[in-house]
Amino acid sequence: MSNFRTLAMSPVPLYTQLKESLRERILDGTYKVHQQLPSESEMSALFGVSRITVRQALSDLQKEGLIFKIPGKGTFVAKTKAFQQLMQLEGLAEAMSRMGYEIYNQVTSHKIVPASTTVAERLQLEVGAPVAEIKRVRHLNREPLSIEITYLPAEIGERLRKVDLATRDIFLVLENDFGIALGRADLQLDAMLADEVLARPLQIEEGTALLRMERLTHTAEGQPLDFEYLYFRGDAFQYRLQIERHTTPHTAPAKPATRTRKK
Repeated sequence: MSNFRTLAMSPVPLYTQLKESLRERILDGTYKVHQQLPSESEMSALFGVSRITVRQALSDLQKEGLIFKIPGKGTFVAKTKAFQQLMQLEGLAEAMSRMGYEIYNQVTSHKIVPASTTVAERLQLEVGAPVAEIKRVRHLNREPLSIEITYLPAEIGERLRKVDLATRDIFLVLENDFGIALGRADLQLDAMLADEVLARPLQIEEGTALLRMERLTHTAEGQPLDFEYLYFRGDAFQYRLQIERHTTPHTAPAKPATRTRKK
């Protein structure tokens, strides 16, 4: 690491320079996941900056989720979360592969079941109608990331039995193999704690925080087609989205009428 004494005249604050240098080394793997960072006093001596500067840089990195502190033990590198932008409808493998991640799906169950009240309502079917239920544990870079339970019309589910769902996204199969154009999806996001059924395949402890999503995907014609429950490890994944505020231009208040005196 470079010494920051020579950069003291830079308009960029020293704590920002230190923060960016540490961030770069965390992201490029110089500092490994769960590796302990030098102490504040060691960083202060190494970079020639005050401990207040070090503390401010570390505070920002902690807010970004790149490091975590254990009282009495020190500061450690956190596991960087994978993320997916909620800007368009796409499968997990589509999004992750584009970012250089490896996705593998472990299909744990693929069967025809009677539609529950919720599934029937979402897919606009009669309660008890046959639907395909596909359960998968999805692995990111060979570590379990999520559990996905997918419900589809029975005939679609039977066709999917012939597809290698271990390596392919259902969305891409529907579009490319079956010629079904997809349209919009309705999403619901919330948080929950993992019970034993979810914790075991995700290799986490019971009570660990999970990100839960319900997703109902429609065809381009607006017909509901694919209803899913998705459970993501809260320590390994996040969704990101960008929203804008559209405001109505303010209308200048009307000026009061001026009364003209008659002469």
